[in-house]
Amino acid sequence: MLKLSKKTLYAIEAVLDIAYHAASEPVQSRDITRRQEIPRRYLEQALQQLVREDILVGVRGPRGGYQLARERRRITIGNIVRVVREMETSDDPIHDTNGSELGIKVVRPMWVDLQNDIMERLDTITVDDLCDQAAKTGIESEGRKNLDFSI
Repeated sequence: MLKLSKKTLYAIEAVLDIAYHAASEPVQSRDITRRQEIPRRYLEQALQQLVREDILVGVRGPRGGYQLARERRRITIGNIVRVVREMETSDDPIHDTNGSELGIKVVRPMWVDLQNDIMERLDTITVDDLCDQAAKTGIESEGRKNLDFSI
């Protein structure tokens, strides 16, 4: 888990893109692909899993796309990482019952503790936090740019 996989990176970027560039319309996957340069094969799979886990909502139709399932301050990066970890099929050697006594009783528990520490930290970082950071760095939101407040 300490290695950041492409799927994890792309899932975080996709959710952040949806939160940051959202307007009144759902965000379409082709727009996420264009802005984040995420290959569609990774993106669609991740988006569907995020919908199944109630992080995103899929909206069907010609103007369909994806929206956050709840407020961006209520979605943590830990939530997203857990969804992707469930998707990834590679065997985690932490759970292998074979190995040396030192490996099984000392090294693997230490590694599990580190993973837990990282997940605790990721659970404190919200999508809202990352949106605020994006705004501070000067990244323009396409959704906010297209909002019209005239009456």
